[in-house]
Amino acid sequence: MSESPPRSKLQEDWKTLCAKKKAAQMASIPSAWRIEQPPESQLDVLSAVETCGLLSPQELELIETGSRDVSVLAEMLATGKCTSVEVTTAYSKSAMIAQQTTNCLTEIFVDRALQRAKEVDDYFEQHRKPIGALHGLPISLKDQFTMKGLETIMGYACNIGELADEDCVLVEMLYELGAVPFVRTNVPQTLMWGETHNNVFGRTTNPYNRKLTPGGSSGGEGALLAMKGSPLGVGTDIDGSLRIPSAFCGLYTLRPSYERLPYHGASNALSGQESISSVLGPMSTSVSALKLFTKALVDARPWERDPLVIPKPWVDAQYQLAEHGSGKNMCFAIMWDNKVVRPHPPLKRAMKMVKAALEKAGHRVIDWEPLNHLDIYRTAQTILVADGGEDYRRACEASGEPLITSMSPDDDPHPLDLEIPLVKTLVGSPRSRSAYELWQLHKEKRTLRKAYLDHWNATENLTNTGRPVDAIISPAVAYTAVPHGLNYDSFYTTLGNAMDYACSVFPVTFVDPAIDIPSPPHEFHNHEDEAFYKLYHPDLFPGLPVGLQLIGRTLEEEAVIGMTELVDTALKEYKKDNQLR
Repeated sequence: MSESPPRSKLQEDWKTLCAKKKAAQMASIPSAWRIEQPPESQLDVLSAVETCGLLSPQELELIETGSRDVSVLAEMLATGKCTSVEVTTAYSKSAMIAQQTTNCLTEIFVDRALQRAKEVDDYFEQHRKPIGALHGLPISLKDQFTMKGLETIMGYACNIGELADEDCVLVEMLYELGAVPFVRTNVPQTLMWGETHNNVFGRTTNPYNRKLTPGGSSGGEGALLAMKGSPLGVGTDIDGSLRIPSAFCGLYTLRPSYERLPYHGASNALSGQESISSVLGPMSTSVSALKLFTKALVDARPWERDPLVIPKPWVDAQYQLAEHGSGKNMCFAIMWDNKVVRPHPPLKRAMKMVKAALEKAGHRVIDWEPLNHLDIYRTAQTILVADGGEDYRRACEASGEPLITSMSPDDDPHPLDLEIPLVKTLVGSPRSRSAYELWQLHKEKRTLRKAYLDHWNATENLTNTGRPVDAIISPAVAYTAVPHGLNYDSFYTTLGNAMDYACSVFPVTFVDPAIDIPSPPHEFHNHEDEAFYKLYHPDLFPGLPVGLQLIGRTLEEEAVIGMTELVDTALKEYKKDNQLR
């Protein structure tokens, strides 16, 4: 995160600053694109884009094309079958609808985006070829990716009025690839919540049910994409921040390994903490977005822009699963329970569906036995709070705003029988660790990574393929989207961050109260497991998306994308054959 302005520079109190910023944001929505607000009692607002009357039939068709398969839309743009101005206008309108119904955006710059789209169209008109692999494609960005001349609030009042002098490396590369950045999306204060709320822009809601969270910290992206307000978004992940909102909002995403994609110049929390690196990745309603975005960036040689990026070109043989039997007769493992929090019934059903789909497609599926998960959990979370909260305190003190300590809404709280989150039980009260103490944590994490590597390799004796397990299928979170304030870490995503595994999330099904009945009482792993068992009531979650996670090995981005496509295809065939939703 960039240095905050000293308090003496702030002539107004933080509440006034936030109110003015929010008012300016509202004023940036074109008056012709304002819609009649759905009543607060309308919880599901997914249909607003189609029913509000703002978009023409042609614009709706463009958006539907991008929603089904973003690579098709990208090809239409690259071959001149549609213009970037047409597509950017359609998605800008849709994004404004998403903002007015879910509060998912931060920076809105319609004129700037349309000017960029016209430049892209002019280039095509003159040269009869695309600028690059993302030619003309509108792309939404989490409110961390700095853009010259715009503020990057990142959930903190102290960043109001601080304009970026230059673009971050990602934005530079997106421009050179022909993309059209067009909106930025909301995040939680500190970035370290699995929900999305801050004092500047307020709370983002889940368009499937506005009483529920879209997840976080890339929750603004999650809500926007679920509303078809963007064909492709970019979020970040240090503890599940790509995968949680993708699971809660029915999306696909890729969490790459450390330093595979360019992060330089982006704003961040916990800057300087490099034992568990934050990474960026694509989010979309379309599985093809994972390859389109990742390959485009890697082919553009990001290691020549960001000194931390690993100089690994795109390896198509890995995408074709050459090291995984070329995609034939593979062996997957399912983590039915991570021994920290048991998954809710819809997640169990989703895993059974994937197992059946993979077996029908000719693959083998075995059970995954977790190893040292509580030790990994404790070590990772202790590293992430090693400064004792100083980073958060400094950012809040710069404006005088209070540190948000709960995501539960003041006006409609949802109590949970969880007095002490498990992470606090494991880590204890946040306190600053000495350099020596932090080094010991780094040593412990290395030891745990080696143990997990050996554990994974040992599955070669169980797979009948001559290889260890090709990938692990697990929940991304133990439950679907929950009421605001109730998303605690259930340690399905942190495993990937701590072990630095390339991971994806893909949608599977939707909650069906008729079949997703509560599990009978049983012995609990811990108090958090018990609390979430008590939270599950089928009538609270009907129709919500249920997503799962695919876990590959370190720096296996190409293979993880290929395997995600394989699983997605098998699942769609299985659902079609069995007439399942």
